[in-house]
Amino acid sequence: MARSQALVRAGELLWNARQQGMVIESLPQDLRPLTRVEGYQIQSTIEARSSDPLFGWKVAATSLAGQQHINVTGPIAGRLLRECAHPSGSQLSLARNRMAVAEPEFAFRMGQDLLPKRQAYSAAEVLAATASLHPAIEVPDSRFADFTKAGEAQIIADNACAHEFVLGAPAPQSWRTTDLSVHRVNAQVSGLTRSYSRDGSGAAVLGNPLDALVWLVNELSSLGITLHCDQVVTTGACTVPLEVKAGDQVVACFGEFGAVSASFGA
Repeated sequence: MARSQALVRAGELLWNARQQGMVIESLPQDLRPLTRVEGYQIQSTIEARSSDPLFGWKVAATSLAGQQHINVTGPIAGRLLRECAHPSGSQLSLARNRMAVAEPEFAFRMGQDLLPKRQAYSAAEVLAATASLHPAIEVPDSRFADFTKAGEAQIIADNACAHEFVLGAPAPQSWRTTDLSVHRVNAQVSGLTRSYSRDGSGAAVLGNPLDALVWLVNELSSLGITLHCDQVVTTGACTVPLEVKAGDQVVACFGEFGAVSASFGA
């Protein structure tokens, strides 16, 4: 089997597992990606099977603890599918989600296309191309039974554990002159029998959410991928992931930048 055919087959296997709510131990040896680039090639076949235009991108493993948890060497990118993106206040099902965590995140909507180029994009170039900042909640999941042992290339192939995503309203434009690395975030989980909260900040996201956005832009550029106008980039958990179960509501407060919420059913 040609290598390109093997990568397409791997994408089919992961897509079918996603649609059926199934998990696998690993991709078959002959279909397994050998490099990050092959992982992204498999991931691209998942986008091709979606019926809607791509909603945006996620950055995963933006903290040392997150990288160690899933055994990767650095940040990785995943695609946000439009059918899995929801407005603030939505209820999401945990019926097929084994991770069962919610992650408050800084997200950005792009205001213009950023095409691949030889030189790296600067922070100033990326900021100029960004239209808005939004509070957001990512709800990840994996098709691997033990995603911590799947390895970097397979995690990328599995869409960097992208699953569902909740986007809040755009923040005031004062975010452009704010040091996001020190901007505080509070997340509250309220359930039928429990309640708890966690604090975090933009420093948890590669030191600054804007740094994570710049990383994503240049990762896509290196792969020959355009980040399109109106696509959303979510930059990684700015608190320790919140364990959730059916009946819980999560409210993530980003201070002057607003709040975003999601509730969870069985």
